Amino acid sequence: MRTDNQRDGKNQNSNGKIQKNGKSQRDPREMKESRDYKEQRDTREHREQKKGERRQTDVELPKVKIIPLGGLEQIGMNITAFEYEDNIIVVDCGLSFPTDDMLGIDLVIPDTTYLEQNLDKVKGFVITHGHEDHIGALPYVLQKINVPVYGTKLTIGLIENKLKEHNLMKSTKRKVVRHGQSINLGCFRVEFIKMNHSIADAAALAIFTPAGVIVHTGDFKIDYTPVFGDAADLQRFAELGRKGVLALMSDSTNAIRTGFTASERTVGKTFDAIFAEHKANRIIVATFASNVDRVQQIINSAYKYGRKVVVEGRSMVNVITTASELGYIHIPDGTLIDIEELKGYTDEQTVLITTGSQGESMAALSRMASNLHRKISIQPNDVVIFSSTPIPGNEKAVSKVINELFQKGAEVIFQDTHVSGHACQEEIKLMYALLHPKFALPVHGEYRHLVANRGIAQSMGIPKENILLMSSGDVVEISPESCRVTGHVPSGGILVDGLGVGDVGNIVLRDRQNLAQNGIIIVVLTLEKYSNQLLAGPDIVSRGFVYVRESEDLLDEAKRVVDEAVMGCLDRRLTDWGKMKNIIRDSLSEFLWKRMKRNPMILPIIMEVE
Repeated sequence: MRTDNQRDGKNQNSNGKIQKNGKSQRDPREMKESRDYKEQRDTREHREQKKGERRQTDVELPKVKIIPLGGLEQIGMNITAFEYEDNIIVVDCGLSFPTDDMLGIDLVIPDTTYLEQNLDKVKGFVITHGHEDHIGALPYVLQKINVPVYGTKLTIGLIENKLKEHNLMKSTKRKVVRHGQSINLGCFRVEFIKMNHSIADAAALAIFTPAGVIVHTGDFKIDYTPVFGDAADLQRFAELGRKGVLALMSDSTNAIRTGFTASERTVGKTFDAIFAEHKANRIIVATFASNVDRVQQIINSAYKYGRKVVVEGRSMVNVITTASELGYIHIPDGTLIDIEELKGYTDEQTVLITTGSQGESMAALSRMASNLHRKISIQPNDVVIFSSTPIPGNEKAVSKVINELFQKGAEVIFQDTHVSGHACQEEIKLMYALLHPKFALPVHGEYRHLVANRGIAQSMGIPKENILLMSSGDVVEISPESCRVTGHVPSGGILVDGLGVGDVGNIVLRDRQNLAQNGIIIVVLTLEKYSNQLLAGPDIVSRGFVYVRESEDLLDEAKRVVDEAVMGCLDRRLTDWGKMKNIIRDSLSEFLWKRMKRNPMILPIIMEVE
């Protein structure tokens, strides 16, 4: 029995082919297609298929979040989070120093609200080196985010000094990591790579993520003749570059400077020359406490010329003690003496290494210059060496100290006595050349420095669209195919004033500025509880506004203005103290502005008695 599809011994199968006597033949209709048309159709279908595969792949590509919580648009307060699914690691946790308008503020630490909200995801802090702008906030942040801290030997030693001060040694896990060693934190693997900087034991980080390798240089320079330890491990960077680097996060501090940064050893030669030239003078050297290599070279020159060394300044003493104990600085026996022993030696026999190179008001050198130091005073025969350059914003403070030193007859030397710890343009180019990153994410610097780093990256062949200038708080999602900002998290600075952390905000700072600029006037009056009758006052007390004895007429007029304002409120049976205070404040403020063109803080105080 034949079916409808079976005619004359022919069967048509489901593929549109005709079967005759068990053999398959093409339908004549299909044979009418031209070869060209078929090729075009096949190409088009293949192209559409590939597009679909690509779209599907994009969805599946792993995306790692990079979240800088500080360290951008400024020098300081470096902290960056790396996140993938339920894993977060944090690179560095530094502080910054207050600006001139932050009256009374001691330190500024990063806002870690995002990390606190995702506390269960945070696996640990990974620290690149032991400078304050990379470790200084740890004692404050660890109280809220108690996770392990990883770093090299000297870095962990300096961190432990801070933990001891805040009684956090027992509660904080520390892990010393060697150069070349890797640690596993959740889905991340972090390799510490030898790097040079103005402090020993600095490390760059190769962060192996599900999306690819991200290299964070930390603060760096390329020094082929470092004072302590080996040169940077350029071979390892080249190996990573050959295998493929997804992104480079490079130090931008000196990106505006051409050429190479000089070796630290060049400063040692300058010290030798100064010591040889000033054999009959006492020498005082001001430098950063954390610049261990610089201190080593000062000690070398002092020993060479038979001088004893006194270390002054709490931070300087702490760092040198730690570095010496851990073997990062060598002090010949009998070279270091206590400040109390200074009287037993003549000027030409001594060298003082001190803090205060940035003009800090409470640092040892500033106190010496202003005659506030209890044990050391500047003499006309002294030679003072500034072995640093002023951090942007500190120029005025440094100039003030230098002028005070000159006034006391001291000789001040500040040329050729410092080299930077940060890479200039050619060294940054070298890192791009070795690593060949797909994406460039400049870090560590003011905006102008980040822009300069972008220019360097472009000159090294990285497309402009693959270079991203981040801002603090940005959520950057990076995958093998893309890198873009997808959101924002809380960021900025938390102000530390004494023991108070975060209790001083913008409103308090504004009040302090107003008080500093214009002074305060306090208006005091007493009302009867039930009748709301005026029993005493209003009295006016002024501080920092005018000298009372010479401005009695002005204050009498001000009192009459307040009297009228208070009586007006009482006549209207106004019982709301808040409204009454506002009326007093507005009327007095208007009067003072018209008379004096000043706007002091006005504080009305209303007391009530039965």
